[in-house]
Amino acid sequence: MKANIFPEQDTLDKATNLPLLPRTLKWAKTNSGTTNLDGLKTVATMLADAFSVLPGDIGLLDPEPVEAVRADGSVDQVQRGQHLVASIRPDAAVRILLTGHMDTVFPADHKFQQVTELESGILNGPGLADMKGGISVMLGALQLLEHSKYANRIGYDVMINSDEEVGSGSSAALIERLAKGKTAALTYEPALPDGTLAGERGGSGNFSIIFTGKSAHAGRNPDEGRNALIAAADMALRLKALHREGLSVNPAKIDGGGPNNAVPEHAILRVNFRPKSLEDQNEAQIALDKLVTTIAREHDLGVHCHGSFGRPPKPIDPQAQKLFGLVKQCGADLGLDISWRGTGGVCDGNNIAACGVPVVDTMGVRGGAIHSSDEFMIVESLVERAQLSALTIMRIAEKGGL
Repeated sequence: MKANIFPEQDTLDKATNLPLLPRTLKWAKTNSGTTNLDGLKTVATMLADAFSVLPGDIGLLDPEPVEAVRADGSVDQVQRGQHLVASIRPDAAVRILLTGHMDTVFPADHKFQQVTELESGILNGPGLADMKGGISVMLGALQLLEHSKYANRIGYDVMINSDEEVGSGSSAALIERLAKGKTAALTYEPALPDGTLAGERGGSGNFSIIFTGKSAHAGRNPDEGRNALIAAADMALRLKALHREGLSVNPAKIDGGGPNNAVPEHAILRVNFRPKSLEDQNEAQIALDKLVTTIAREHDLGVHCHGSFGRPPKPIDPQAQKLFGLVKQCGADLGLDISWRGTGGVCDGNNIAACGVPVVDTMGVRGGAIHSSDEFMIVESLVERAQLSALTIMRIAEKGGL
């Protein structure tokens, strides 16, 4: 499809002069797995330097405390990296939010560390699509905006967190604060290879359920014990029985047990819920709360549930429809056929939508096989998607909203 000629075309043509690919490769060559704090610090510094070309305040914020349940049942804090935040024209009448994440799923010792060319125009590398290429697209779009006549009509906040791949526990409050009062939001998760965007998303909740029983000798006095492992297994089966259309329930792991001659006094069940709607989420929470009480009573032991629904379901409401329609029209003007479909995956877009802000959360590069050593990025989509975002933002600025 041939692109149309429109007023913003001259500005968008400047995208080919931006260092979209070089900086993506630079960032991808530094491992920034969520637990690699040194790597995250290096990438955060590089990002802060890159985003300093924007005319506003750029800073790195310390993460909020995050609790984790260890295999022995203890609850302690885990360390996360700093988050990058930028604020440009905070007093503008129209303001939007742009978000991304600098962390990947590949730890520091993972074998997948290098960028290679699969074929002409397609690169394989850690975080290229998810989402260092997306961050480069975001910055490129903002650079185009700042060189346009629309820049003084719109303000924006940028948030790039360090813990999206593990649920954004240390940045959820930051996302909520920055989303407040925004007209719209764009998040830079990768689109599918054909350019399809994610539409509605289900939610996600992760829980660690701690069972505290009573140890006893398996031969001398087993009935005096309270078997935490059996209680955990019973809970897992009852939770799986909740699985239905609209609610996926996945009991994933049990930590606990001990020697064959002792009744196990300790166990932890890890479980993930994927509700399709807020109603499904509420039903799941009520059922979980009831089961905690039931299992504790029937097995005569302690049961403590740790966790939450950290990613609320993201429906497509009328305002989101308007934003998707705007992106689709901008795509058409650029010669792109933009479509979207629902997905069971989750991201920071879920959290933004829960704040009542319309969001398109797959504005990043075209790519695929994310979270695997086959992850790839389609190089031409860097310019393509930077232009798509820039045009979307310019149109919001021109209209004074959606």
